[in-house]
Amino acid sequence: MKKFSVVVAGGGSTFTPGIVLMLLANQERFPLRAIKFYDNDGARQEIVAEACKVILKEQAPDIEFSYTTDPKAAFTDVDFVMAHIRVGKYPMREKDEKIPLRHGVVGQETCGPGGIAYGMRSIGGVLEIVDYMEKYSPNAWMLNYSNPAAIVAEATRRLRPHSKILNICDMPIGIEGRMAEIAGLKSRKEMRVRYYGLNHFGWWTSIEDAHGNDLMPKIREHVAKYGYVPHTGEQGGEASWNDTFAKAKDVWALDPSTFPNTYLKYYLYPDYVVAHANPQHTRANEVMEHREKHVFSSCAAIIEAGKSSAGELEIDEHASYIVDLATAIAFNTQARMLLIVPNEGAISNFDPQAMVEIPCLVGSSGPEPLTVGKIPLFQHGLMSQQVAVEKLVVEAWVEKSYLKLWQAITLSKTVPSASVAKAILDDLIVANKDYWPELK
Repeated sequence: MKKFSVVVAGGGSTFTPGIVLMLLANQERFPLRAIKFYDNDGARQEIVAEACKVILKEQAPDIEFSYTTDPKAAFTDVDFVMAHIRVGKYPMREKDEKIPLRHGVVGQETCGPGGIAYGMRSIGGVLEIVDYMEKYSPNAWMLNYSNPAAIVAEATRRLRPHSKILNICDMPIGIEGRMAEIAGLKSRKEMRVRYYGLNHFGWWTSIEDAHGNDLMPKIREHVAKYGYVPHTGEQGGEASWNDTFAKAKDVWALDPSTFPNTYLKYYLYPDYVVAHANPQHTRANEVMEHREKHVFSSCAAIIEAGKSSAGELEIDEHASYIVDLATAIAFNTQARMLLIVPNEGAISNFDPQAMVEIPCLVGSSGPEPLTVGKIPLFQHGLMSQQVAVEKLVVEAWVEKSYLKLWQAITLSKTVPSASVAKAILDDLIVANKDYWPELK
């Protein structure tokens, strides 16, 4: 069986160890000859990489491992680029969340003004990685799960239309895992789903088991009472996520014939989100105080002890989706997967140039989108508004246009007026002076 070379772009991410562990756990179906890390923050990457070096030495010493800040070294002789970069890291995410909240608007990393700010930072970084891949390994595929995926996907569609890049998101996978648990199944892979929408902005229309039995009624009965919280007793996990999964009950009520992506709460109940937010302590603070500290302290402990048991790093189950996608391309499996692709008629009554998230069959030549057909007016209206936001953001980045970015923020369903949008934009410009193009 052929073995592959992978570069993880964003090697200093807290998610990188989990991805490495997932890759190692799937060697029988996606064997590797080399893993490389690439990051423009060498000091941060070194901590993660040295810990992963210990893990690889223990579990797979035959896999060649290296890490670098040099694009040529990183992207030469690779088959796949797995990209999950965060331009500005968590301190900039904190600003994305807190600046809108100062104006009474949803502060979230991929939705509303915060997502727009993050998108303006991410476009250039993702395009840079695409260009490195095409220069040094032109036959490679880039599997991109850098956020905000919707804006990044629109940017790559418009600015790198012939690149071998697939934009993906694991949030539907996490929700489907909860649905499978609600339905009494062992895994989401026992389900066959129909889904359509935009990234972080979609709906499930059909959920069946492997035998074709309709699982919607059982899941619907549970969601009507508890949202996407699988157990009716005490909740585990973080409070912010628990609230998101519970709030799905109210989002679902707007169209009980479907099941919504949880991110729709930010667009459909923005007043609720703002009222329950702490403007001084947001999700970014939670991540920095917990996940960041935990992962980096575990990496440091592994490096010091020289053995992986010294730290507590876990397999990132969501990363299995990345392995599924790479395997489908590498071995032409025609796997059915949710991807962010140009609509081109899959949703027959929607913008053909919109980047939509729909089921596709995936093989060695890339994705083949499945037909969705017509969608209802409610979803069509919401999606049309959000697609316009995403396209305006990309146009603003390309044209360095203050006006178009103001229009994008004004058009976001999370923002109440053009005057509020302008006030937020002016604050965001100051905060992002080192990352955005200078707007005219």
